[in-house]
Amino acid sequence: MTAAVFFGCTFIAFGPAIALFLFTIAREPLRVIFLIAGAFFWLVSLLLSSLVWFISVQISNKESAAQQKGLLIFGVVLSVLLQETFRFGYYKLLKKANEGLLTLSQEETMPISIRQLAYVSGLGFGFMSGAFSVVNILADSAGPGTVGIHGDSQHYFLSSAFMTMAIILLHMFWGVVFFDACEKRCWWAVGLVVVIHLVVSCLTFQNPDYTATLVPAYVILFGMGVWAFYTAGGSLRNIKLCLTCKDKDFLLSNHRPR
Repeated sequence: MTAAVFFGCTFIAFGPAIALFLFTIAREPLRVIFLIAGAFFWLVSLLLSSLVWFISVQISNKESAAQQKGLLIFGVVLSVLLQETFRFGYYKLLKKANEGLLTLSQEETMPISIRQLAYVSGLGFGFMSGAFSVVNILADSAGPGTVGIHGDSQHYFLSSAFMTMAIILLHMFWGVVFFDACEKRCWWAVGLVVVIHLVVSCLTFQNPDYTATLVPAYVILFGMGVWAFYTAGGSLRNIKLCLTCKDKDFLLSNHRPR
């Protein structure tokens, strides 16, 4: 039973992201490199926020429940702000790298478009965020023990897996919208991405009321997916052509750099 829970939750959390990686990124070395670099940038942001959190906990009153709760909220907000700061820094770095690749390339167009960079880097952020969010939970799900034996919710592992999947996909959508907003200098959109990231992160404070966490998270996921789709140049016509297999250039693997 524990093996079924482990593999089931793993495939729920990472299945869609792995599928996207295999079908749209794995065949292109440049995309793989940028994805790994994006994951590294997220990891550095986590390192900095963890360092600040560790120092804050050490100098705080550990016996004060109110102070510890305040530190938890502070840690979440700081982590989100650092992640988005590093996303912006990665955008700036990718712009420079793309200009350098264009200089070295004999072609007149960029080797990889800014939309592709946004998608790949966002998925890299999501992969690393998801891994750190759920890896310990997955390790516990492998046993020994039974969830809910002491009256706790039996949906803990399943809810964590679905929340992780949402976070991974949201990072991908946030990356697409964030990069496009930076390109167009549309700073209100950048700020909105940060605010939505904060809201989704703070939803986890509702646990163990998983309905209050997952339902709003997936509503936001759907909204961000639609926003990212239209930001990337999508339309209802594109969906129709894709579903009828008439638009060969719709998929990212065949998307021409712009």
